[in-house]
Amino acid sequence: MPSLLDADVLTRLGPDGADRFARDGYLALPGLLTGEGLAVLGREATGLEAVARRRDFAMACMDDSPRHMTTLGGHVIGRASTLIPALYRDRSLMGLVREVAGEPVIEVDDPVERHVLNILHRAGDTHGAHTDDHPYALVLFLEAPDDPADGGLVRYLPRAASLRTLDSGRARTAHHRAGDAYLLRSDTTAHRVTPLVRPGLRRTVLNFAYTTPVARPHRTPSATELYE
Repeated sequence: MPSLLDADVLTRLGPDGADRFARDGYLALPGLLTGEGLAVLGREATGLEAVARRRDFAMACMDDSPRHMTTLGGHVIGRASTLIPALYRDRSLMGLVREVAGEPVIEVDDPVERHVLNILHRAGDTHGAHTDDHPYALVLFLEAPDDPADGGLVRYLPRAASLRTLDSGRARTAHHRAGDAYLLRSDTTAHRVTPLVRPGLRRTVLNFAYTTPVARPHRTPSATELYE
């Protein structure tokens, strides 16, 4: 496999990265993808976008939060790509997740949710408020607006009592550029993506879901509605 990942990310994070993740339910991983990795994965995503599906609906199981985006589920990616499944299982990448999470992590058994492609590419596109079925989400940015004012920001709140708390002053917002990534404690951290504000902007991410040997996923219809 080409050198897709920057091996020095953990060093740059410093010794308190795991502590910050435990406190915030979120940790930025700037520059996780190398230039080569970003180019290779970008080409892969461009090919996969041809078979992706447009979604425009309100998700009832997530407080009727909106979904305006183009998606591709892991079951299709697994048939169409060898690169993305190999990266998902990469020992160094899973080791990074394990170091930050502070516990063993394993692949999820659901081929639909394992690795998905999410694309925002129209004005107003958004991935509305939700939590995930599995404990950890590693989000890799292949495209993103350079200016935070253009939207596509992740808004999150750890240990949220409800999705509505994302509208409170306690919620945090983070901006990422192409090549960046972040790790999220995604089953207990409410999160959403703010809308793209104008035509011509794009936000393309790969979302890798991981679990632990003892975790019991909270199953919702969300993955079926969004990716099947």
